[in-house]
Amino acid sequence: MTLRALTLTAILAATLSACASGPPEGGPGGGPDGPDFGPPRRGGPGGPGGGPQLFISPAGEPFRAPPGQPYPVATWFAGADANHDGAVSREEFVADSLRFFAVVDADHDGVIDGFEVSAYETRIAPEIVGGAAPTMRRGPMGQGPGGGGGGPPGGGRGPGGDGPSGGRRSGGANMLQGASLYALIAEPEPVMGADADFNRRITRDEATKAAKTRFALLDRDKDGVLKLEELPKTPAQQMAEGGKDRGKRGGRPPRR
Repeated sequence: MTLRALTLTAILAATLSACASGPPEGGPGGGPDGPDFGPPRRGGPGGPGGGPQLFISPAGEPFRAPPGQPYPVATWFAGADANHDGAVSREEFVADSLRFFAVVDADHDGVIDGFEVSAYETRIAPEIVGGAAPTMRRGPMGQGPGGGGGGPPGGGRGPGGDGPSGGRRSGGANMLQGASLYALIAEPEPVMGADADFNRRITRDEATKAAKTRFALLDRDKDGVLKLEELPKTPAQQMAEGGKDRGKRGGRPPRR
């Protein structure tokens, strides 16, 4: 066998070995007591492909759960409900957002700077920089079928905008980007979404104001509290539940 043939054989063997091993799998987890930071398992956003389920809180915190477990929005809600009365008040919502602000603010100087934003996007919630997600129609505040995006919590770069933190519209539908696929509000980058003056530095005051605006968007009946059963389903949750429905029907979509 010639040297050229031996070289090609070695390259082919290495390629086949890499394909067989596949990419590394991240672990499930996530929550106030210690999220498992890192990318999800292969197989999609908690859908039929078998990947872990992912929920990203309004403040940008990722919560993960294994396939078959309750969607992790319940984990976030239970942690935010500080007095365990089954409802999240505006004060509890803001307190939960500021708790996660302190996690991202690694040097605890009261400001999330560009380095800390980069660490958030690469280590804490890498899913949000993974590119555009499938196009879906979104309802009020960007959730569910049949509507547009919600108002921007921190300024013009919020849901439905054209700036770095805004979703893109196409033909009456939103191209879901970043965290929008896993979140209650169509906001691709929730941490940067609080940057009201666009200087790439998020102060605690900006985070507080963004949390209050996000709460107002989610409190659709204006009763001053959020209840788990009243929250909209994220697109990822809808996709996962749609996959289960199709499985029950032998792979066919439900009749309309």
